[in-house]
Amino acid sequence: MFQEYFSLREQPFGVTPDPRFLYLGPAHREAMASLFYGIEANLGFLALIARPGMGKTTLLFHLLEKIKPVARTAFIFQTQCTSREFLRLLMAELGLDGGQGDFVRMHENFNRALIQEARAGRRFVVVVDEAQNLDDSVLETIRLLSDFETPQAKLMQIVLSGQPELAHKLASSSLSQLRQRISSVSGLEPLIPEEVHNLIRHRLRVAGHEGADLFEQDAIELIAHLSQGIPRNVNSLCFGALSIACAMREKTVTAEAVEEVALDLDVHKLFPSDMPAAPRNDGLLSPAEARAYMKDVSKLLKDFRSDKGFPRRQPA
Repeated sequence: MFQEYFSLREQPFGVTPDPRFLYLGPAHREAMASLFYGIEANLGFLALIARPGMGKTTLLFHLLEKIKPVARTAFIFQTQCTSREFLRLLMAELGLDGGQGDFVRMHENFNRALIQEARAGRRFVVVVDEAQNLDDSVLETIRLLSDFETPQAKLMQIVLSGQPELAHKLASSSLSQLRQRISSVSGLEPLIPEEVHNLIRHRLRVAGHEGADLFEQDAIELIAHLSQGIPRNVNSLCFGALSIACAMREKTVTAEAVEEVALDLDVHKLFPSDMPAAPRNDGLLSPAEARAYMKDVSKLLKDFRSDKGFPRRQPA
C-alpha cells in the first residue's frame, strides 16, 4: 500500500464519510453555517440538496459532531422503507422501545422521549440522508412527526438530505404541506480548481503528510478538470494516482499518472460496440453517447499531455 511508501498514517482518499477529512470550501462552509443556524434557531425542517459525490453525508456527520454536546441525535440512511419501518428504524437509532411494531405505541414512546429531552434542555435532531428515496407517504409521516411541539417551541429538528430528485419531490403538489414547513434549503457547488488543490492538501495533512506537495501542479490541474470539482471524483483520481506513483517508485504524482487512472476508471470501454441504445428516463448516457463522451475525454487527455510535453511512461 502507498501509505507506508509516502509515510502516511492512514489512507487519505477513502470513501467513508469521515468528518476529519471534510474540506470546508466556501459552499460547504455556507451550507454548514445555514444548517447550524437553523438548528440553533429551532426552525424545524431544514434541507440539504446536492449532486452525488459532493460530500453531503460527510458534512452531516460533521454537523452532528458539533451539536452532539447539546442535542440528542439520530441519523437515518436506510430510506427504502415504509412509514412503519421508518419509525421503527428511528426508534432503534434512539434506543427506544418500538412497541413490537405497534404504530400508535411507537408514536407515544417517541413523543414521550421528545418531551423528556425538552425538559432536560436538550435539542432533538433527526437527520435523514438519501431522502430522495423516500416514498411520499413516508415523507408525510415525517411531516406529522414534526407536529410534536409545545406552545413555545418545536420538540424536534429534522434535516432532509438528498440528491436533486428530492427537490423535485418537494416541489410536487402532494407534498405542499411539507414544503411549506422547510425553513431553509442549502446546496453544495462543485469545487473550483484552487479548492481542489486545497482539498487534496487538507486530506493529505490529516493523513499525516508533511513536507512538499505530493501532487505536481499539472496533476492537480488535470484532477480538477476531470473530477468536475466533485470531491468523490477527486478522491478516486487521487487514490489511483498515488497507487501508480507508488508502483513506479516515484516521489510525486504526475499528470500522466492521473491520465492513466482516468482511463482505468472508464467503465464505458467495456460496452460491446454493437450494444443498442435503450430507452431511458434516468438522465444517464446511452452506451453510444458514453462512448462518444469518453472519446472526447481521451482526446482531451492526449491534447493535455501534448501541450505540457509529458513523456510516455516506461514500465519499471
